[in-house]
Amino acid sequence: MTQRYRPSSQNSLRDRAALGIPDTFTPPQSGRSSPFADNPYGGPSGYRYADDLEGQNDDALEGLSAKVKMLKDITIGIGNEVRDSTIQLSQMNDAFAETSGILGGTFRRMNNMAARQGCRWLWYIIFLMIVFWFFIVVWWFRR
Repeated sequence: MTQRYRPSSQNSLRDRAALGIPDTFTPPQSGRSSPFADNPYGGPSGYRYADDLEGQNDDALEGLSAKVKMLKDITIGIGNEVRDSTIQLSQMNDAFAETSGILGGTFRRMNNMAARQGCRWLWYIIFLMIVFWFFIVVWWFRR
């Protein structure tokens, strides 16, 4: 059975001797500056921290301005595409209107021609259908 380490009092939690670490040992710094640490550059203690924040702000500002420029280029491209599509749609509308006029005139001329012909064309169609039917019946029985 393993025994767990149990400190005898609250002060023993801060005692590093039980862990085998010397009292003078301090962990390495994380590389981040702190406004509370002594400034190695000789200025006030928060001076380097303010410079770091300004640098981070400048980097973030450059990133945001690049993103804004990218969005601006995208919106300009969308606007150009919409403009081109509108021009194409208006040209198609004009072409359809012209085609509608041409087809309307052709249909009117066909109706006038049919009215002048009378019912004679109907008899021609019926005669052709009878002849066609006759050829099909003959072909069917000769097979």
